[in-house]
Amino acid sequence: MFTGLIREIGVVAAVDGGADGVRLTIQAPATASQAQPGDSIAIDGVCLTVVDVAGNTFAFDAVPETLERTSLGTLDPGSRVNLEPALRAGEPLGGHYVQGHVDGVGRVRGIVPEGDGKRIWFDAPPDLLRYVVEKGSIAVQGTSLTVAAVDDAGFAVALIPHTLTVTTLDALEPEDRVNLEADVLAKYVEKLLPR
Repeated sequence: MFTGLIREIGVVAAVDGGADGVRLTIQAPATASQAQPGDSIAIDGVCLTVVDVAGNTFAFDAVPETLERTSLGTLDPGSRVNLEPALRAGEPLGGHYVQGHVDGVGRVRGIVPEGDGKRIWFDAPPDLLRYVVEKGSIAVQGTSLTVAAVDDAGFAVALIPHTLTVTTLDALEPEDRVNLEADVLAKYVEKLLPR
């Protein structure tokens, strides 16, 4: 379980493998120094298991299922990624409940500066968009955000300067692919409603 509050921006040091799976090695001094094999870390919103730690880097294995359902297959050495260690008992929940289970990959439709912040529109798959409501929560690249607007093809978020500074969202450009996770509460409500 995660909160969607990014703790560090890591840098991909190596991507080894191919379509059958890859090993991602990520340089992240603050997060790697406290990690051990078996720990769960969200990388751009994707929950992966630490398989090796060496100094300021740690490694993760991403299987074909993960590469097909997320944007992790587009990472190259030098790519910057949002990192969040799993929530520990007793820690404050500052964002919203994020599972690290990506519901779909969206695309950046457009970016509009708003003062010192930005409004970013994302196109989203229809089966995910049904869970998105104005003023509700959504995780984009693992970052807990509030939905500012919704239309028939996607949604917008309004990013404050702090979020732009402590995440990779400031580097997004139109057509970039992003990992999206809808609020899990909406999925449970749908499941409980009579059909």
